[in-house]
Amino acid sequence: MIDEGAVMDGLQKVANRITLGLVLAALIVSAAMMMRIDSSFRVLGYPGFPTVLFMIASSIGLWLVFHIVASDRLPRHRHK
Repeated sequence: MIDEGAVMDGLQKVANRITLGLVLAALIVSAAMMMRIDSSFRVLGYPGFPTVLFMIASSIGLWLVFHIVASDRLPRHRHK
């Protein structure tokens, strides 16, 4: 017999990790593309607007990582 709850838990974990990977990849690519925009406003020597947006996106990404890791449930052990 297939334990449907365990299968769904596993699929949820896989989906969470795929989502996390896609979000982090998008953050890296978008930050790299936006850093080429030149402006007079600078933060830490880099163009200010993309740097501020990258900091905001990074904090949201870190929150997403924490939320996914914290919400993952341990697999249920069945007693036979």
